[in-house]
Amino acid sequence: MRFSTSLRAIAPLFLASAVAAAQESPAVAFSIPPVDAPELAPRGRWGVGVRTLDLVNPGQVDILHFDRETGKAPLYDRPLKIEVWYPAVIPAGNPERVTYASAMPGTPAPDAPKTFRIPGKALRDAAPVSGERFPLVIVSHGYPGSRTFLTYLTENLASKGYVVAAIDHTDSVFGAQAAFTSTLLNRAADQWFTIDALAARSLVAGDFLNGLLDASRVAIAGYSMGGYGALASAGAGYSQQGGSARTIPGGYFDPWTAGNAKFEARKRDNLKALVAIAPWGAQPPNSNWDPGGLAGIHVPSLFIVGDQDDVSGYEKGVRKAFEGAVNSDRRMLVYENARHNVGGNPPPPEAMGSFTARAFFDEPVWRKDRIAAINQHFITAFLDLYLKGDETRRAYLDVPVKSTEGSTVWKGFQRRWALGLQMYRYAPGEAAPLGISK
Repeated sequence: MRFSTSLRAIAPLFLASAVAAAQESPAVAFSIPPVDAPELAPRGRWGVGVRTLDLVNPGQVDILHFDRETGKAPLYDRPLKIEVWYPAVIPAGNPERVTYASAMPGTPAPDAPKTFRIPGKALRDAAPVSGERFPLVIVSHGYPGSRTFLTYLTENLASKGYVVAAIDHTDSVFGAQAAFTSTLLNRAADQWFTIDALAARSLVAGDFLNGLLDASRVAIAGYSMGGYGALASAGAGYSQQGGSARTIPGGYFDPWTAGNAKFEARKRDNLKALVAIAPWGAQPPNSNWDPGGLAGIHVPSLFIVGDQDDVSGYEKGVRKAFEGAVNSDRRMLVYENARHNVGGNPPPPEAMGSFTARAFFDEPVWRKDRIAAINQHFITAFLDLYLKGDETRRAYLDVPVKSTEGSTVWKGFQRRWALGLQMYRYAPGEAAPLGISK
């Protein structure tokens, strides 16, 4: 179809009006799922507070300033900005309402906004609830991304009784990304440092996390490059022949490789679960994990992926990592005909004027709010089971590979509405066959 000249001229006006209307009207937070969401997607019973923390990890390798003549890199104090959501007391007449701001990804149109706003349902600096301690969930974005890129999940989980900490990974944030080597080296290190830093704060009298955070029960949820780091944080040491090891100079990647004594010393007993959403790095030519490295994952894991993922890869990427994690009680949720964008928020109105901006958020086939709701449902079931010991959640996870009419309807889904999904499960010690069938 070809537009006339007049239609071409007024099309931007329609777009500008739509964006303005969306910004003026009260926006619904992404953590509130639509009416067709599966059973466990809606928010929980807790009010949600949110705070921003500035952490500093001292003495880290500044790989971006590696000196090839000396073969060495200087050290620096690595800053990390953290957004923390938590169960909170919401005073009467003080509604849960917050707006997060982010730089726009991609290449916005010349007259398009360079930033965008994310509506949220939380109260800034609200007092935490008392008398109960909650598990910790670390959320790690992709490259590039931001700590507010998964607010549909972070706010939602906090309302269900979790302390949720999302990291702005330095050198990997929208509008401030640096060379990829920093992300390759620092992603897992950022995750473990954040866990340890928040655990330490929870022991300090007067800190808002004191009496609120139970640091003995931790999960990591990583999307894309966040998943790349999360697999290592969960025990999958990288391959010494993999793409990251070949890329990072000076031997600085060695402590993160499988079998290295420094890597083994990094493992923590308090990590109880792993959520890997479209994790990057297993696909060739990167091939960042050998079978022995993936076998190092012993915690329960939930992989989420689109079977048309053209960034992390499906058959030779995410599925290979899932199959290789043979010592994990593992599940894999597959979105049929989805590509890579199965992890982040739906697109904001400000992104609609640029395809490259919208392409960071949206999917070509799936409704993005539908993906968010399904993720909320399954991640809730998974974390409730493995971080809280709620055995009633197992039935929501141990579903048939595909839902069909009759007796194989997935628990928690409306009849006929689990279409386009697959779920696979393997117990620890059970290797997947070449063709997944279970």
